[in-house]
Amino acid sequence: MKRSATLFFAITMVFTAFAFAQVRPADRSKSTVVTTPENREMLESIEVKYMGGLFGYSKKEHGTIKFDDINERLGFYGEDGKERFSVPYNALVVVFPSQKKVRSGTGRAVGAIPIPGAAIGGLFMKKKKNYLVLNYSDQDVDAQGAINFLVDTPELLFDSIFTIGEKAEMVQRGDSYIRKKQY
Repeated sequence: MKRSATLFFAITMVFTAFAFAQVRPADRSKSTVVTTPENREMLESIEVKYMGGLFGYSKKEHGTIKFDDINERLGFYGEDGKERFSVPYNALVVVFPSQKKVRSGTGRAVGAIPIPGAAIGGLFMKKKKNYLVLNYSDQDVDAQGAINFLVDTPELLFDSIFTIGEKAEMVQRGDSYIRKKQY
């Protein structure tokens, strides 16, 4: 009896979901802005938070990526204005975006409230974090790595990828830039 009631309830839910669902027509009135290299902005510097990935430098800190076009490299400068490290443009292999959904601080706090059901409410409080990932090849030690930077907005993330890719003379593939192998 219990099994048939459960089956009846499941079939009823599926039927009502399909029976009362309304298909929305495509809204063609909104104009979408396509981000192409023609309408991207070349940046002078990028405010980021270094998250790790470079050999010998594991401390997370806020700073700025600046472009040194004369020496063909990009440098990461800490909050005090001193250069922490630099990566030559020709060492970059792939530059790409990465987004990660994480629970916000409010979501973690709500989830810890000792009220039944509060944890479920905390699970729905999420935010997106935007990461700039630079895959590089270190010729000095014949090793490869990935440097991760946290960027504030998706627009700044894609503008920074465009700037790095163009300055490093890389080839665009989708949202990322790659350096093709020379045979």
